[in-house]
Amino acid sequence: MSELLRRGFIAALAPVGVPNCDIVVTDDIGDRLCAIQVKSRNSTGADGGWHMGKKHEGLTAPTLFYCFVDFAMGKECAPFTYVVPAAIVAKALAETHQAWLDQRGKKGQQRKDGDMRRFLPSYDHLGTRQYNSGWLDPYREAWHLLERQTNS
Repeated sequence: MSELLRRGFIAALAPVGVPNCDIVVTDDIGDRLCAIQVKSRNSTGADGGWHMGKKHEGLTAPTLFYCFVDFAMGKECAPFTYVVPAAIVAKALAETHQAWLDQRGKKGQQRKDGDMRRFLPSYDHLGTRQYNSGWLDPYREAWHLLERQTNS
């Protein structure tokens, strides 16, 4: 939220209990509105990704965005954020999870579906060209996507 305020957005925490939104953003006359769900990660975990759920595959509203905050660099470097429209996240989660299900497990077994998903900066291990290393780069610090939404 501090980054939104620093950039001149009008932003506030969503009320407690709102299921798919952490921050609401509007313009100076309250005419345009978008919602943000924040996900953060630190240096734990080998894949460099964020925990998501099956429900995120169905969240595609054009006014919903995710801010994936990466604290993985530690105290020496400032965190950075990927600002990604919900429809992009939903599509990536659905397609990469299906690709994961289609592959055999370590012991050759069929993988079982569940509610857990991983949103990753690289799905190279799945062999999906669309989501290879660097696919998230256009969304790094892409705050302009919110400006377009609040000014459209």
